[in-house]
Amino acid sequence: MPIPELVVAVVGLLLVAAATKGLADRLRLPFTVMLVLVGIGLRELGEIGPAALHLLAELRVAPEVILFVFLPTLVFESAFNMDARLLRRNLAPVLTLAVPGLIVSTGLIGVLVWAATPLSLPAALLLGAILSATDPVAVISLFKQMGAPKRLTILVEGESLFNDATALVAAKILVAVVAAGYLSWEAAVSGAGEFLRVFIGGVVVGWLAGLATGWVLGRVNTSPQIEISLTTVLAYLSFFIAEHVLHVSGVMAVVAAGVVLGGWGRAKISPPVESYMNHFWEHMAFVANALIFLLVGLSVDLPALWGSLPYLPWVVLAMLVSRAVLIYGLMPLVGRVPGSQPVDLPYQTVMFWGGLRGAIALAIVLSLPAFPHAELFMPLTTGAVLFTLLVQGLSIEALMRRFGLDRPPLADRLALLERDLAAQELTIERIPDLLRGGLFAHPIAARLERKCRQNAGRIRAAIAELRRREMGRHEELMLLYLRAFSEEQAYYQRLYHNGHLSEGAYRELLAVLVLQIDAIRYQGQFEHVRSGHFNRLLERGLYRLIDGLDWAWLTRLGERMRTRRVVRDYEEVLAHFQGNGWVLASLDQMATDEGIPAAVVEEVRGHYRHWHELARAQLDSVGAQFPEFVTAMQERLSRRLALLAVKEATEAQVEHGLLPPGIGEAQVEGVFRSLDALRTPARTRLRVNPAELLRKVPFFRQLSSADFAEITPLLKQRTAAEGEDIITQGDSGDALYLIARGVVRVLRAEDGEEHALGTLLAGDFFGEQALLHDVPRNATCRAITPCFLYQLQRADFEELCHRWPAIDAAVREADRARLA
Repeated sequence: MPIPELVVAVVGLLLVAAATKGLADRLRLPFTVMLVLVGIGLRELGEIGPAALHLLAELRVAPEVILFVFLPTLVFESAFNMDARLLRRNLAPVLTLAVPGLIVSTGLIGVLVWAATPLSLPAALLLGAILSATDPVAVISLFKQMGAPKRLTILVEGESLFNDATALVAAKILVAVVAAGYLSWEAAVSGAGEFLRVFIGGVVVGWLAGLATGWVLGRVNTSPQIEISLTTVLAYLSFFIAEHVLHVSGVMAVVAAGVVLGGWGRAKISPPVESYMNHFWEHMAFVANALIFLLVGLSVDLPALWGSLPYLPWVVLAMLVSRAVLIYGLMPLVGRVPGSQPVDLPYQTVMFWGGLRGAIALAIVLSLPAFPHAELFMPLTTGAVLFTLLVQGLSIEALMRRFGLDRPPLADRLALLERDLAAQELTIERIPDLLRGGLFAHPIAARLERKCRQNAGRIRAAIAELRRREMGRHEELMLLYLRAFSEEQAYYQRLYHNGHLSEGAYRELLAVLVLQIDAIRYQGQFEHVRSGHFNRLLERGLYRLIDGLDWAWLTRLGERMRTRRVVRDYEEVLAHFQGNGWVLASLDQMATDEGIPAAVVEEVRGHYRHWHELARAQLDSVGAQFPEFVTAMQERLSRRLALLAVKEATEAQVEHGLLPPGIGEAQVEGVFRSLDALRTPARTRLRVNPAELLRKVPFFRQLSSADFAEITPLLKQRTAAEGEDIITQGDSGDALYLIARGVVRVLRAEDGEEHALGTLLAGDFFGEQALLHDVPRNATCRAITPCFLYQLQRADFEELCHRWPAIDAAVREADRARLA
């Protein structure tokens, strides 16, 4: 098609998509389903209609355009906007559904189709892989409208993201098998190895690309054009490098890049740009989705589809059977994976029926080379996709209503009634404002007030009936906790948007609260969430690897990571303290608004006071150990408050016309540059002068200044976050540690239980026994508070003892006392 006609056709499709969006919203039908129906209609009308419709009907897009233009946009937008921490918490069940699940689905569809159609087994397996890629856009939209649990939404969306990549990789491998004409064990083993290489390789490429882009974004100051351009380059370049240069999975590269930038990388995006960027990618995804599903409809060849009818029911049946086995067979097992939760049968059924297929399946089938029975693939795939979109897609909402999933939880129903009551009361309050000008008719105002009071009375009666019928003491308690957690969440959001809380700390705090709120809303109970548990396990494993390799540059990187963890922990504890204080101050008002009994309020108040005091004790401990660091953090906060005041005053003057917009924007940009400079905490304030430490160690006190100058270069700085194991029982020992700041607990594991042997403070040392006796560590030393230490390697320790015999004698004396 000539370029001018192609441009007109694409613009025409966008116009059709916009009109279809308005129609779908009015009819309350899934947008993607409406697009497919409109596309089919356009194709048929193009045969008999005017030239403009004929131009649209003739539009055909190569599969490479879908794979290289549309797919990176859709995948990156989904991955970027996905809650990275929630995905990480549910990664095991998501991968179980996406990888083993897709393999099971491919095998089941392939065997059933092979048994019922003329297709060979390799060709049937290829069709199974193509039809195993799900496209749950309509289902995710319904989940969000109906308030489904966030964990379930992450499960469905994560499965789709990962199994798109898995399906593409599996299809490529099976194309080679089909070309060979037979399936052997050698081919199966080789295919499995190739699958792992391509899948993991794509993840690595995307992860590195996401880190590199985040690093560059961190050095850009509030430039929407540059920052959005960089994310666009990341989406397409990671796909191209992975797919065409390194021959690994491009989709997995985009998924990994999007998750990295949407999680860790969000801290690198300038706050004023983040909202603009979200709108940009949302619009890009809308355009890509609209064009893809219109093209799906335009590609439907009704005569060919009619010719495939003898086989199509078998394909659809095989697809449904495989999805049923996957959901009802694998989901109960997924619920037993550590860190996951069981999924109820109604939601399992929605996941089964909501396993729609879409553009990925058609893109794969369009790109297939010629092989026996290839002419059957297009109509069979098209028919299967249409069945899921038109039959399942149009009935999924009714299914959710049938199971009562459209009925909000008790807390949400109560909140909606309270919202309506507040709206009526606010209207009554504002009626005098209407009358004050003297231009509003009193009879109309009187009727409005009377109507609002009647509505308010009915709503109060509905609230009272709901409480009487469905709320006991436990429900009252959970309701107040839910309101308290929501208030705490809003407080953290204010801290973050005002720049008083870093992205990492904010996301971690929010992830825990989201899980707690979900658990109370949908299960009526608390969930025991260990904040950052997975991250800390990963970090500790990484620290041990870094310590074991003992590479200078890697050791410096590990030390920076440890210091960052201490700063992050302090930020989280400080936010906890402030958030708990805010809730305690607001608790009485919340209880009054909800009509909660006094006994319930006191129980919640008691828990929040306990959490408040725990946070205060942790802050006091850090303040005592690192006063310079705490002072620096408070100074940073005060400067940030002053800059925010300048920003708000400038914006107010621009709004009232006292300052020209251009000058105001320049002033605000300058404030943001200053705020960016304050984003990095003063980590150097965690450092301690070695001389300060050595004076605290008894056997160093008598050393001269010259001796100090010789010993100091031998000491390596080491930071330990609260809860980190500095040395581990059973490991080989190659260093002695001296505590500069902090508290360390000595623990020994016996019969599967840990026993505390003692507590070490600033000026103490540990780790000498492994050096003196050349034996493995006989105990674990764990940081109870954030700690700053100095590390003395074995060679330096032996030189120290050789040159200063008094030190050697003091260390051995301490060793004998500890062994006794």
